[in-house]
Amino acid sequence: MSASEKNRSRLSLMLRAFKYRNYRLFFGGQCVSLIGTWMQSVALSWLVYRLTGSPLLLGITGFASQAPSLLLVPFTGPAADRFDRRKILVVTQILSMLQAFALALLVLSGSPQVWQIIALASVLGFINAFDVPARQSFIVELVERREDLANAIALNSSMFNSARLLGPAIAGVCIAAFGEGVCFLANALSYLGVIAALLAIRLPARRGGGAGEKARGGFTEGLNYAFGFPPIKYVILLMGTGSLLGMPYAVLMPAYVREILHGGPRMLGFIMGCSGVGALIGALRLAGRRHPAGLERGIPLFTGIFGLGLLAFSFSTNFALSALLLGCASFGMISFFASGNTIIQTLVEDDKRGRVMALYSVAFMGMAPFGSLLAGWAASRIGVAHTMALSGIFMLAGAAGFSLKLKEISAHAAPVYSSLGFEGIAAGELGEAERAERPV
Repeated sequence: MSASEKNRSRLSLMLRAFKYRNYRLFFGGQCVSLIGTWMQSVALSWLVYRLTGSPLLLGITGFASQAPSLLLVPFTGPAADRFDRRKILVVTQILSMLQAFALALLVLSGSPQVWQIIALASVLGFINAFDVPARQSFIVELVERREDLANAIALNSSMFNSARLLGPAIAGVCIAAFGEGVCFLANALSYLGVIAALLAIRLPARRGGGAGEKARGGFTEGLNYAFGFPPIKYVILLMGTGSLLGMPYAVLMPAYVREILHGGPRMLGFIMGCSGVGALIGALRLAGRRHPAGLERGIPLFTGIFGLGLLAFSFSTNFALSALLLGCASFGMISFFASGNTIIQTLVEDDKRGRVMALYSVAFMGMAPFGSLLAGWAASRIGVAHTMALSGIFMLAGAAGFSLKLKEISAHAAPVYSSLGFEGIAAGELGEAERAERPV
């Protein structure tokens, strides 16, 4: 096989989820919307910091926007299992568009108050509490073959991080030239693309009703299932650790850029864009895998890269070096989180998918608000750099803890991978736990 044929084969492997029409529509709509989402995220944090100069209020804003994911999980997971996920997403996208329009109107029409911004951030948090479990569960309905699910999730991560690359950079320029209100307005308009795409998706009748016909029991049953199956349990616990103690570095970035790098909104947009580059590389690496079997073995490594990157980043006072280190940390972060998402989506039973993905959203988003508050509180007392250094140390500890459970995780996951027809399961990984049944 020639080099060009090998490259075409590799590209075909990386993009194989695009053979499904529904996935192409979903992906295209999200591409537009997520750029606007990242523009709003950067503009919101910069607006709060510009008005207050307080890292603590940055943390409070982050808390308000993410806490509902934790508070509403007993309702959001069962809803994603029982109702049409596409209809849920259409409703949440319309409500998110209205929230962005309200933010734009507030900022463009006068002098916004911090409490008003925090209130609107909490409204978006309530919307996202229903959106995330439905969105994560919906992906499996867009691809017909389970072996393509990992690729679909990885491409979704690539899309998310491409938007993370473009959105903050555009936001930095827009904030400097026109102010934060334009970013909110652009985000509101961007939802039109994803709403149109969702309405154009056509699912088979047997899938169109979501998982509602198959779902049994309530939230407690999903909780017992998830925490009775070691691969899902330990991945969720590590994700919760990362969300609580690792990811809150992002809410401190405006303070880091102004206080340590002595920059403004353009520098903030650029450095967040560099973070997106690292994350995009991590997502594309995952997209090239043929199947998800064995992904759990790489999680300690990627979590360690995330922790080391944050730790080194905290000591940097040079812009170029900071951008490079943040890119490395983001590579580790997205490789860890996307791998965890893929493992959970592959191993979970279909009738409990919504409830388990609601627990995933708690780990991924629900712990973040407490992390934001904790990071804001810590930064106000020990400084931004020392807070980020502690985040890196905690992530290294989490990677070490996961490593201690890796043999048990792989042993329980291997028979499930085998039942799905995936190859590459090393015989040495199958011990007594191979015969252990998954919880029902």
